[in-house]
Amino acid sequence: MKFTLSWLKDHLDTTASVDEIAETLTDLGLEVEGIENPAQALAKFTIAKVTHAEQHPDADRLRVCTVATDEGDKQIVCGAPNAREGITVVLCKPGDYVPGLDITLSVGKIRGVESHGMMASMKELQLGDDHDGIIELPSGEVGDSFVDWLGANMPEKVDPVIEIAITPNRQDALGVHGIARDLAARGLGTLKPLKVEGVEGSFDSPISVTIDEDTRKDGCEVFAGRLIKGVKNGPSPEWLQQRLTAIGLRPISVLVDITNFFTFDRNRPLHVFDADKVNGNLRVHRAAGGETLVGLDEKEYTFSAGQVVISDDAAIESIGGIMGGLATGCTDETVNVFLEAAVWDHVQIAHTGRALKINSDARYRNERGIDPDYNMQAMEDATQMILDLCGGEASKVVVAGQVPDTTRSYTLDAKRVESLVGMEIPEAVQRQTLTALGFRMEGDQAFVPSWRSDVKGEADLVEEVARIASLTKLQSQPLPRPQAGVPKPILSPMQKRERTARRTTAALGYNECVTYSFIDQAAAELFGGGADVTRVANPISSEMSHMRPSLLPGLLQAASRNQARGYNDLALFEVGHAFHGGEPEEQHLQIAGLLVGRSGPKDVHGAMRAVDLFDAKADAEAVLSAIGAPAKVQILRGGEGWWHPGRHGRICLGPKKVLGVFGELHPKVLDAMDVKGPAVGFVLYPEQVPMPRKTNATRSALALNDLQAVERDFAFVVDASVEALTLINAAAGADKALIEEVRVFDEFIGGNLGEGKKSLAITVRLQPTDKTLKEKDIEAVAAKIVEKVTKATGGELRG
Repeated sequence: MKFTLSWLKDHLDTTASVDEIAETLTDLGLEVEGIENPAQALAKFTIAKVTHAEQHPDADRLRVCTVATDEGDKQIVCGAPNAREGITVVLCKPGDYVPGLDITLSVGKIRGVESHGMMASMKELQLGDDHDGIIELPSGEVGDSFVDWLGANMPEKVDPVIEIAITPNRQDALGVHGIARDLAARGLGTLKPLKVEGVEGSFDSPISVTIDEDTRKDGCEVFAGRLIKGVKNGPSPEWLQQRLTAIGLRPISVLVDITNFFTFDRNRPLHVFDADKVNGNLRVHRAAGGETLVGLDEKEYTFSAGQVVISDDAAIESIGGIMGGLATGCTDETVNVFLEAAVWDHVQIAHTGRALKINSDARYRNERGIDPDYNMQAMEDATQMILDLCGGEASKVVVAGQVPDTTRSYTLDAKRVESLVGMEIPEAVQRQTLTALGFRMEGDQAFVPSWRSDVKGEADLVEEVARIASLTKLQSQPLPRPQAGVPKPILSPMQKRERTARRTTAALGYNECVTYSFIDQAAAELFGGGADVTRVANPISSEMSHMRPSLLPGLLQAASRNQARGYNDLALFEVGHAFHGGEPEEQHLQIAGLLVGRSGPKDVHGAMRAVDLFDAKADAEAVLSAIGAPAKVQILRGGEGWWHPGRHGRICLGPKKVLGVFGELHPKVLDAMDVKGPAVGFVLYPEQVPMPRKTNATRSALALNDLQAVERDFAFVVDASVEALTLINAAAGADKALIEEVRVFDEFIGGNLGEGKKSLAITVRLQPTDKTLKEKDIEAVAAKIVEKVTKATGGELRG
């Protein structure tokens, strides 16, 4: 939203500087994005006078002028046709930057004659398009500032332009009057009263207006118009053209410029039809589908069924609230116009504008909301401006529908400001603030003005009071602490697990990712999702159409982006929710980790290797242990289809209770996600980990043993299909009290073992608790181990 300082002062009586206004606007929540101040570029230029001029000795079109300046007489060579003795000019000295030429002047020679500066034209100073000659000032003293002269004689030429960012909830600030109201409420000036006058129509409008019944509810609530005959269209007056040009609009004609003026002055889009091109009456209705219209931008638009349009008796002539049609647009030959003001449903405006890909100022404002109560007065104000600038005679107003009733009120609780914001503001000041913003106070009830559709509750009243008071005055206060004792923990057990999981995984060397909960359908389908129940109704983009069924797609996409930038060895993790349905309760917490590439950097000792599923298994077990999972679990097959069928495992407490899955990702999945392997990962389900039976914070006593442990190695020849875990569990079950640990340290295939056989070597650690083990005790346990393993695997002890 752009506006000039002089435009703002039409609504605000203030002596504040541009910098003060800009700082206040940002503090009020209307962030200033930029200020264009022409005076800054012209600050160095001064007024001078040509005391003598003669023909250049070597050029017919150049004149050598003697110019009186604040630094004495200077010689300047000038090629302007009006360079002559006695005129007052604008002087640019050596070292000055000329904005229109984008150069910095220096002393130079032109055709052999030295020139000390230049006398500027309007175009060279970016004050206009006139480049036929240098500026001739009607007054001014030598040495005076040119900017000061402009401010006194042509203030519009140095009028600063302020641009602010508008948040979606502040539609009232899309008009200069609304911005002035905020500044006045802060105390930066006084809001000027608006003229509330009417134009009495002298005849009945020959064009009537109607709204179809099915369009009134959520299409167009009120449609008003009147005929103005005998107007003279043409260029707008200078003041109107300058205002529109300053904010980046191209002046078209006085009739069109008036509608643009009200769009930015009062946030009130209007439209004018050339009445002589309208066939019969105007009707607001929904398109049947397939109709076309050439808009004012000379593009053809095809309508879908249900879109709201304005038609005459022959065809569609306008896209309701968005853009008029070229066929009924005003031209220099227009003598009779039909002025329209309507209140449109902002949702249908948004849908239609998006579908037709039209971004107009009218759409921007109508879809955010305008002041419905101003609709009829806007008709009167615009009519009066047309009569003042174009002449003519106005008809009586014709109206279809009713202005919607926006009356609503909320209770002002003065104490809530301190409880919600932390500021102490007297109740009288709060009431004064709301009144200045247009609220009507009746007792403790604050009636919301019609232009503030964003105020929908008591908390919004507090926000308005705090915003005007300035949150910069808010003083930080320490949180209250109990007088004695330790504060009661407030984190739930699952929140504690989530925090512990983050810390543990980060300590293992992983980098945490925070990815979107939305992914594209193709990626969702790779991980068992992508159904309609998880489809987002209004996605941000086509790549975020579904809720994620797993955290792995987001991690794989992050890995792909990193690999595209040369980072191939990655350790990424995320803790968050995945979704297995469309209802609020159909989500579950996951802890996911992903390892890609190599286990470490290149090393002279050869330590570098590709990551494998055992890396993922070790990390998964470490995280599960940290969050309280039992030490003894089962590793089973049967994972989902995105895992490698032979290189993954499910960590289970029984066949149905799955704590997590680890392993290699399926090559097809890596190819679809554009990830260069190897890639392994794990997904854990902390909600499936049983809660501890004891909830107190005490730990069990530390158990230390002063008896020496004993380790024995065994090698068994088993079928190649036998899983190492089966052998480990069998050996550990030989004596659960004495055997502390069993681990595999070697696998051998081939040699003289025979086809379909392999050798697995294990180390068994025996830890006595009551007495030192003797050789016969060790032999007895070893025999049990051989017996158990032989029975469980069908293998035999290797000789």
